[in-house]
Amino acid sequence: MSIFHAILLGLIQGLTEFLPISSSGHLVAFQQILAIPGASLAVDVALHLGTLVAVFVFYWHDILGMVKEFFLWIGELLGIRKPKYKSNNGYRTMMIMIIIATIPTALIGLIFNDIFEKAFSSIKVVGFTLLITGTFLWISNRIRRGRKQAKDISVLDAITVGLIQGMAITPGISRSGSTIFGGMLRGFSMELATKFSFLLSIPAILGAALLEGKKVLEQGQLFTDGLPMFIGFVVAAVSGFFAIKFLVSLINKRKLHYFSYYCWGVGILIVIYSLVIH
Repeated sequence: MSIFHAILLGLIQGLTEFLPISSSGHLVAFQQILAIPGASLAVDVALHLGTLVAVFVFYWHDILGMVKEFFLWIGELLGIRKPKYKSNNGYRTMMIMIIIATIPTALIGLIFNDIFEKAFSSIKVVGFTLLITGTFLWISNRIRRGRKQAKDISVLDAITVGLIQGMAITPGISRSGSTIFGGMLRGFSMELATKFSFLLSIPAILGAALLEGKKVLEQGQLFTDGLPMFIGFVVAAVSGFFAIKFLVSLINKRKLHYFSYYCWGVGILIVIYSLVIH
């Protein structure tokens, strides 16, 4: 893989992983329409890890709070520590609910893996699902502002958002857009819906990277694209960080629906392209 393609794929991964426009959908479109070569498994793992770093850097304070609560919680469950410490900062609740939300996501991914893989080969599917993503984003601007904070998240809230994230494995359905939309439907505040969505991406991205990393080791591809891996990792991390920052800024201004126009436009163009070419 050339350095140029590594930079391009890093940008695509970093920007579209967090902006509500579907990273998988854009990768399918770019590869099929512009004939951009796909990344090797090793480079793909590096791109995923780059976006993971972006989330950790942006939300380091929240992640640190949840890690602290995790160990306190485990200590209480094992009887090492008396459960007299009662946190009211919401980190423990959010940590537990992220674990719960990840379960339906993982189950959907495992059960429907073959169906999703076939969807990745159809550019027409991407066009139609981008139209669906655009509709979600448009409706999100008309949902009444919720007031739930982290400590108010329920098990039903977590399962609902987790199920929605599972469906977002379909190329063209934005993971960030759909999970933010799901959080807002459950009455989350705008800030909480955004934060929960991005923090929920950590186990999803990490899981994908681990599965692909296992294949890389089995196939002995770890050092086949050393420089492209490093460059793709850095570009994905930097572009991902600024993508999160940009999206959070837009959401705070209630402008998430701006992306609906983009998704509709690109979706229509892709559908037309698929009908004309195929």
